[in-house]
Amino acid sequence: MARTMEPLAKKIFKGVLVAELMGIFGAYFLFNKMNTSQDFRQTMSKKFPFILEVYYKSIEQSGMYGTREQDQEKWLGSKN
Repeated sequence: MARTMEPLAKKIFKGVLVAELMGIFGAYFLFNKMNTSQDFRQTMSKKFPFILEVYYKSIEQSGMYGTREQDQEKWLGSKN
C-alpha cells in the first residue's frame, strides 16, 4: 500500500510546488508592474482597489511614503 502511494505523493508535491512558484512569480510581476507604472496603478484602483491598498501598505511599511498622495494628485488633476 505504501509503495503505491509514493508516486501519487510525488505528483501532489510537484503540483503544490509548481502552484507556489507560479504564485510567487505572479505576485512579483504584479508588484513590479504597480511599482513602475502609475497608469497601471490607476487601472488597479478602478478594478481591484483592495490589491492596490495592499501595495500602498507594503511600500509604506518599507519606508517609502508619498506614492499614494502622488497618485491621488495626478488622478484628481486628470479628472478636472
